[in-house]
Amino acid sequence: MTLKRRELADLPAEAALSQRQVLARAYRDYYRYSVTVKHDDTPLVQERDVLIAGKVVVVMPIDLVRQEIVLIRQFRLAAHLANGRGDLVEFVAGRVEPGESLIDAARRECKEEIGVAPKKLVELLTFLSTPGLTDEEVTMFLAAVDAADVREGALTTPDNEHVCIQRVSIDAALGALGRNAVRGVPMTVGLQWLALNRTRVAELLR
Repeated sequence: MTLKRRELADLPAEAALSQRQVLARAYRDYYRYSVTVKHDDTPLVQERDVLIAGKVVVVMPIDLVRQEIVLIRQFRLAAHLANGRGDLVEFVAGRVEPGESLIDAARRECKEEIGVAPKKLVELLTFLSTPGLTDEEVTMFLAAVDAADVREGALTTPDNEHVCIQRVSIDAALGALGRNAVRGVPMTVGLQWLALNRTRVAELLR
């Protein structure tokens, strides 16, 4: 096999897809594809199953005056099955509705999940949560909020999600990352970004 020098970036692939086979229809649909990928001029045929989730936004709400982050807790069955720790600490997050922009979805999710609208939103980065399993593409935002306007405790969102809102110091959040106490991908990615870019946050939210 000849190793070709390529740009260090995700690139389009030469792939031909079969008609999708529906494996299940639910909150997220589950499809099977036969895929033919051109691989060094030799076709590679694979059968792959994909959970269709689409675009998602995650919001990291920060109060710089108080040096706090607003987080939520929510039960996640998959986490419970994985390691018995299903009461996950999370950032604000949710699906992007049809016809909705990413920033509008981020603003709406803040209002729904922590009860306050962000004063400013800054798009940070986009990542694929689990590309071996789902097409879910997550865009993360930094949000300026006034934590004093946040009511801590239980809340039921308009789409019937049951969450518990809490304010924590930025130091405490980064400490949880250092102890490997939070394992959700958005939390891990967001807190790692914050650890690397903490000195830039005030400038970004100005």
